[in-house]
Amino acid sequence: MTGLEQLLGRAEELYRDLRFTAVSEWKKRNGGLAIGFMPVYVPRELLHAMGVLPVGVMGAGDDLEIIRGDAYYQSYICHLPRSTIELGLNGALDSLDGMLFPATCDVIRNLSGMWKMQFPEKYSHYLDVPQDFDANVGGQFYRRELEEIAEELHRRGARKLEPAALRKSIAAYNENRALVEGLYSLRIEEPWRVPTHELYLLLRAGNVLPVEEHTVMLRDYRAAVLADEDRRSMDQARVLLAGSFCEQPPLGLLRTLERAGCYIVDDDFVQVHRWITGDVRADGADPLADLVLAYLKQGIASPIRYIDEQVKGQALVERVERSGAEGVIFCAPSFCDPALLDQPMAVAAIERAGIPWTSFKYAENTGQFQVIREQAGTFADSIKLWSE
Repeated sequence: MTGLEQLLGRAEELYRDLRFTAVSEWKKRNGGLAIGFMPVYVPRELLHAMGVLPVGVMGAGDDLEIIRGDAYYQSYICHLPRSTIELGLNGALDSLDGMLFPATCDVIRNLSGMWKMQFPEKYSHYLDVPQDFDANVGGQFYRRELEEIAEELHRRGARKLEPAALRKSIAAYNENRALVEGLYSLRIEEPWRVPTHELYLLLRAGNVLPVEEHTVMLRDYRAAVLADEDRRSMDQARVLLAGSFCEQPPLGLLRTLERAGCYIVDDDFVQVHRWITGDVRADGADPLADLVLAYLKQGIASPIRYIDEQVKGQALVERVERSGAEGVIFCAPSFCDPALLDQPMAVAAIERAGIPWTSFKYAENTGQFQVIREQAGTFADSIKLWSE
C-alpha cells in the first residue's frame, strides 16, 4: 500500500470504529478525561487546554442496527439521537466521561435530558449558545456557559483552565483549521485531487484524534495528493451540498454522488472544523474572551444560527460564487427541522441568483442509493448540457 492508501485506510478505520478504540487508547496513555460532543459546534480549545480529549459523536451511520434506540424516540424525528442512544446503551461510549449537547434543535435538547437519566454518573451539559451577538449580552452569557463547563470538568479531574494553556490550544486549533480550509480551497481549484469522500473521512478522523495528530494527518494528506500524478481532471459538474450540518450522510452516499458525475466543491459536513472562520486571537491577555468573541463575530451562517442583519440564503449564494459551483444539491436528513425549515428561503435566494438546484433527503443509515444516483446524475448532465 502507498502512504496515501495507508493514511486513508487509517481514517476510514477511525470512521468505522463504533467502539471508539482510539479514545480508549488515548486515555490509557494520558490518563485524562474524554468528553463527547454532538454536532455542530463546541469550543474544543477549552477542553484541550484542560487536558481533555474532545470526541465528536456523530451517530453510527449505516454500520449499526438500531434496536433499543428506536424505543426512545418518535418515528417522525431524525435518526441521529436513536443511534446515539443505542451507542450509549450498548457500551460503545463507555470511554467517554461526559457529553456536551450544543443547542441545535429540540431533538438534541431532548437527547441531553435523556442522557442525564440514562447515565446519571457521567457529566452532561446542554450548551446553550447565544443568539444575540452583542459582546455585552450574548458574549457575557456565552462566557458564563464556558466557565461553568470548565469549573465542572475541573471538579471531575481535569486540569484547571489557565490562560497560557488556552492560548496554546487556540494556536493549535488555528493551525488545524487553516489546514482544513487549505484542503477545501485545493478542492475548489482541483476537485479531482481531493475527492469529497476522502476529505470527509479526514474530517471524521479529527473527531476522535488529538488535534496534534489530526494536524499531521491533514498535512501528510495534502502532500500526498499533490504528489499523486495519477489524479486527473474529469468532465464533471461542480456542485455545492447544503443541509448536512448535523446528522451526517453515510459514506456510500458521497461516493454515489461522485460516481454520478458530481464534483462536490463545497459542503457543510462536520462543521466543528469550519464553524469559526479565520484564526482566533492566540496572544491576547484574556484568551477566553477571545474565544467568545470568535464565536460571536466569526461564526459561519447556519440554519441553527440566528441571522439578524442578513438575508437568509445570501450566504449560500456567496458560497456558490466563491466555490465556482454550477449548481446546489440540498441534501438534508429526513425530519431535520432546522435544515428543512431553512431550505425554502435558501431556494428562493439561489433562484433569484439563477443557480440550478435539486434536493433529496436521507438518513444516516441509508443503504440504497440507486434513486439518488439517478437524480444526481440527471442533475449533473443537465448542468453540463444546458446551464449557462
